[in-house]
Amino acid sequence: MNRELVINVTSSEISIALCEDKVLVELSKEQCKTGFAVGDIYLGKVRKIMPGLNAAFVNIGHERDAFIHYLDLGSQFSSLQKVVDSRQPGKRGVKVETMKLEPNIEKSGKLSSYLQVGQTVMVQIAKEAISTKGPRLTADISLAGRNVVLVPFSTKISISQKIRSNETKKRLRRIAANVLPKNFGVIVRTAAAEAHDADIEQDILSLVDRWYKAVGNIRKSQAPALLMSEMNRANTIIRDSLNSTFSQITVDDETMYHEIKNYIKVIDPQLEKIVKLYKGTVPIFDNFDISKQIKSLFAKYVSLKRGAYLIIEHTEAMNVIDVNSGNRTKAEVNQEETAMEVNLAAAKEIARQLRLRDLGGIVIIDFIDLHKAQNRQLLFDEMNKLMATDKAKHTILPLTKFGLMQITRQRVRPIAVDDVTDVCPTCNGTGRIEPTILLDRKIENQVQFLAEDRGVKYITLSVSPYVAAYLNKGVFSLRLRWMLRYKVWIKIVADQSLGMVDVRYMDRNGAALILSK
Repeated sequence: MNRELVINVTSSEISIALCEDKVLVELSKEQCKTGFAVGDIYLGKVRKIMPGLNAAFVNIGHERDAFIHYLDLGSQFSSLQKVVDSRQPGKRGVKVETMKLEPNIEKSGKLSSYLQVGQTVMVQIAKEAISTKGPRLTADISLAGRNVVLVPFSTKISISQKIRSNETKKRLRRIAANVLPKNFGVIVRTAAAEAHDADIEQDILSLVDRWYKAVGNIRKSQAPALLMSEMNRANTIIRDSLNSTFSQITVDDETMYHEIKNYIKVIDPQLEKIVKLYKGTVPIFDNFDISKQIKSLFAKYVSLKRGAYLIIEHTEAMNVIDVNSGNRTKAEVNQEETAMEVNLAAAKEIARQLRLRDLGGIVIIDFIDLHKAQNRQLLFDEMNKLMATDKAKHTILPLTKFGLMQITRQRVRPIAVDDVTDVCPTCNGTGRIEPTILLDRKIENQVQFLAEDRGVKYITLSVSPYVAAYLNKGVFSLRLRWMLRYKVWIKIVADQSLGMVDVRYMDRNGAALILSK
């Protein structure tokens, strides 16, 4: 599998497209200089305690207060708060490696026992602001590197479960134990299995240094304030995903090009040559055929091979995906084989769509009914295999007896390409409008009211071109009949921006007239 990263940089945002074998599988967008990204560490101030939720709202400078639950405080919150308090003006700072760790907080305790309104706390963004919700916070601070994740106030060295070799595990534990300061723990990532000892050591030391810089910023900051920013989204994706399967990283901005190249030179010098600067006149996403694929994000219907298709619906509570075989069943004899073939093709596309659209929450998939239990199990196993590359936390349940598969998937960032449409003001989202056959009667009633009850002598009717043509049709048109009947001058104006049943009533100066209810 060839993987490519295509990066488009504009003055307002950075768009990052991850392609696998030329097919777009992930799209990320980062607003320039907006902050509040996952991994950022802030000095916040508690604004409100919610005893019923066992949670609190914290001001970190975002337009909406961030949310933190008691379970997100972390077992060593008391130790973290001790460090934060010691860095306040006039106090002598406490160092993590020399301090005595405080006892773990209770698993079923009350948040009000540890947080008070107005208290200054050190927090990290666990989930970005999405829709009307503010960021989700955690006080269980961790710093991610390419090979390890540093965990202050811990003594554990955890190894990725994907590393199977006992020899490799022992080597990694030994490396971490030799370089880790006291009261620091690490989670060794899968990428460390192939890394050199010196690279892992350097990774740990650089993360420890970042931690001390963040803590050092507490003394010279006043809440709310940013203490440490996560690296930009492009470098984060490179840090977490870069391996030998990457064939090319193309970027259309020279500054970003040098930044990425220097970063890769540090983490994997052999791959430095895959970074390319795009200088073409055609927009970079058009050149790599990504723009066309991005437009599919808005599509309700997603085509599969040989006439099959998906229907993807979004609701407040969940996302629903319906798998349809189209006209295939008419030409196929073996219904079970046909259903299985369509379902497997659908599963592959659904796994891609979940990542591409970054669908979160509950996803219900209505596959074509399978009668054999072994086929249902095979489809479940295939979906698990396809979703294995999805870095978002997810759970997949086997098919129910109704042929439905349920997937829960975590989303920590806002959707990259949000729906830019609005509810239709004419039909209010119902898909139905007033019957057009009654439109002329409705307009006449308003004209009669304005002429007889309001005494208006001049009316401008602004309508769609189709309605305008209908009202002016013939020698003895409706317009002329209404003028003679109600003794009022009527001017018809065709406005292409209006819907079929939209009508605006104005005076000769263009001011709106007050209508009857």
